[in-house]
Amino acid sequence: MAISTYKIFLMKKADAGETWEKLIDIKEFPDLGGAPEMLETTTLSDRMQTYIPGIQSLDALEFTSNYTKEDYAKVKALEGKKIKFAVWFGGTEEGNVLTPTGSDGKFSFEGQISAFPVGAGVNEVVDMSISIAPSTPISMDEE
Repeated sequence: MAISTYKIFLMKKADAGETWEKLIDIKEFPDLGGAPEMLETTTLSDRMQTYIPGIQSLDALEFTSNYTKEDYAKVKALEGKKIKFAVWFGGTEEGNVLTPTGSDGKFSFEGQISAFPVGAGVNEVVDMSISIAPSTPISMDEE
């Protein structure tokens, strides 16, 4: 069964422990993986090119969120630090409280974060771009 993008969260490890907490609300998230580089193995005896997979390719992870002074300051305070991040799919809703659970998947990695407000036009919401440079592979947690 397919899932919706409703209840997808950008998480980070709390500073003083192993507890995950939601960093900020996001509007978009990037691909959480990439195709491997193709290493050519073609010989002069082959009728067409042949390949084997090489190292998986991954660019900076770019997220979009609404700009608020508070969220911007929260992200900027983390710049220059290596932090554990995750994207969690799934949550529970009780009353007006939405709690991340990761019941549909938890994808975690370490990296360094940066943010900047993005340009906008007339009658648009001001967004900010959050970029995370991953320093470990993205893995799906089995918990």
